[in-house]
Amino acid sequence: MNVLLPLALLLGGFFIFAFIWSARKGQYDDLETPRFRMLLDDKKILKSNPIEKKEEK
Repeated sequence: MNVLLPLALLLGGFFIFAFIWSARKGQYDDLETPRFRMLLDDKKILKSNPIEKKEEK
């Protein structure tokens, strides 16, 4: 029982640190574009990949 409180505080501190670190690194900068990324044309992605170009020929 004496271990649970320090463990909970340590775990909570870790998650706060992880959130602040990811926010500073730009993880939450663009929240709109990823929703629409699946709607982009796949042919554009294939043209930019040199491995796929070799297979198409």
